[in-house]
Amino acid sequence: MSSDKTQKILVIKPSALGDIALAMPALASLRKNFPDAEISWLVRKEFAPLLEMADELDNIILFDRKRLGKWYLSPKGFADLFRFFRTLASPKFDIVIDLQGLFRTALFGWITGCKKRYGMKGAREFAGLFYNHKVERDSDCVHLVDLNSKIIAAAGADDIVFDHELTIDSETRSSYEGLINECGCGGKKYAVLVTGAAHANKCWPVEKFGKLADRLSEQFGLTVITVGTAMDKPAIEKIKGLAKTEIIDLAGKTSIKVLAAVMREASVIVTNDTGPGHIGEAVSAPIVMIFGPTNPSRVGPYKKRQCVAAVDAFTRGEKIESTNPEHSIEKVSVDRVFEKVAALFDENK
Repeated sequence: MSSDKTQKILVIKPSALGDIALAMPALASLRKNFPDAEISWLVRKEFAPLLEMADELDNIILFDRKRLGKWYLSPKGFADLFRFFRTLASPKFDIVIDLQGLFRTALFGWITGCKKRYGMKGAREFAGLFYNHKVERDSDCVHLVDLNSKIIAAAGADDIVFDHELTIDSETRSSYEGLINECGCGGKKYAVLVTGAAHANKCWPVEKFGKLADRLSEQFGLTVITVGTAMDKPAIEKIKGLAKTEIIDLAGKTSIKVLAAVMREASVIVTNDTGPGHIGEAVSAPIVMIFGPTNPSRVGPYKKRQCVAAVDAFTRGEKIESTNPEHSIEKVSVDRVFEKVAALFDENK
């Protein structure tokens, strides 16, 4: 489709935080190929702040899953759902791109009334029933960035790019500086550890994080900061008890935007495969991401194999998750992770 005829584009990718971060290069490609189009993104309310940092985006359509999921319990809930559907249908989109690939998100695309709805062939939950442009996945197309790019290309993006920027506004910068100064890190070089994850099999053992924290402090003179949600605090307390070096805990103290600022200024980030870690990748910070069963070829730092710490990281084929016990995250040694960090410092000298 010619870029001068495309006036309104909707990207549907409501969740999760890490997957949204991985989808942002697709947004950069859309803006490059459709410079004058009005681009909107449908996202869950709690993840919207990440998209507010993307200059390529014009509009954010909020999907309040918790509230709208109860539409059948009251007339008000039904009215809220009706208003949401009307919000989807009213802009008269020229292109709708579903990067989530679920029945619900494909249905949202259909509700827009747009005649050009793109999604991956073979999407889950019979989502393909609602697409009129189904994109075939090549056998060597494994990474989510490549999958998203293939859909974008099918929708008319001839020039695919992978670089994108997140803008740290002045208010966020001020909040970041206040937080960093308050915790005693102002002017210091620091490492960020992301110790939590949504699933236990994605969490590197606390004992290993404790040993790594000491080596980062001893070898590179870095202050060590941990980030995450309030739910990560019990594990972080264990790490603090195991490490000899002081660890500054910012878990539960940062918004998504302030977290991005903390990540951007880090000397290095060591992270599990989790949303905050992918934000670190999105702000182009030096990063080492640790993987267990999840396939790094699918969601690891894009085209940065040197930033992945895992057993058999790039020999797992197309599978989303490995069942091989040797690929468990416990098998990733402290030495392996530290070597990756040291290599990044050597590279950036």
